[in-house]
Amino acid sequence: MLRIARAVLYAVVPAELLLAVLLLSGVPVPGPVLAVAEPAVGAVLLLEVAVLLRLFRAARRGGAGRRAALRAAADRLVPEQVRRVLAFDLKGMASLVLWVLRRRDGVPARAVAVPYAGEQSALILVMLFVMTVETVVVEVLLRGLGVAAGLRTVILVLDLYGILFALAFAAACATRPHVVSAGELRVRFGAFFDLRVPRELISSVRLSRVYNEPGMVTVEGGRLGVAVSSQTNVVVELTGPVTIVRPLGRRAEVTTVRFFADDPGAALSALRPLRQPAAP
Repeated sequence: MLRIARAVLYAVVPAELLLAVLLLSGVPVPGPVLAVAEPAVGAVLLLEVAVLLRLFRAARRGGAGRRAALRAAADRLVPEQVRRVLAFDLKGMASLVLWVLRRRDGVPARAVAVPYAGEQSALILVMLFVMTVETVVVEVLLRGLGVAAGLRTVILVLDLYGILFALAFAAACATRPHVVSAGELRVRFGAFFDLRVPRELISSVRLSRVYNEPGMVTVEGGRLGVAVSSQTNVVVELTGPVTIVRPLGRRAEVTTVRFFADDPGAALSALRPLRQPAAP
């Protein structure tokens, strides 16, 4: 039942979004399609509610409270990848607020923030400029071609959302730096990745510049790379494996962590073992 509900959700929701775009765009939709779409959506909603109730009752029988049972049911019904993508958007919007307020997320008192957003700031500014120009040019072009106002509105909203997403991405990277505290090293990449490494697992730290990292968050042979503009410059070796969660939920164990810091020297100093008091 759960698999059927998920499969139907994947199939019907995109189709319903496409239908909504067509209607808003003023594109004529055949009457039979509309006649089938409405009851189909109603049936899907009933199916999802029924499955959610079954999962909720099962969790309650297992001893969970109402709120915990509801959350467990929703987690089982909605695939982890979908939940994580939605969380990226929410964290990105929250980061925009923090950016405006000039505040940072997850940097406690006496901890050392290790920024990494400076390397990509120029590229993001260029992207924002190009996206803004593209939005204006497309709107002018569509008006000149006499495209329906509904379709122009849909395209404009998508373009503006793209600009907002780019701003949220930049804000998340700026307000969620790496963090070195007395108890842990926290390696992050915006709203997409977050790894906490206990300091007692760190065996060594060194500077090592790599300019051809294959992706933003990569794992190969027990080595994690968290790159900015395809670069890493700090390498942390661990005494034992830690479990990492990739942006879309895949898990892996690593014993080496590579990441980028705007000031790798400051990161290295913060990560050095605390000095022991001199013997009397």
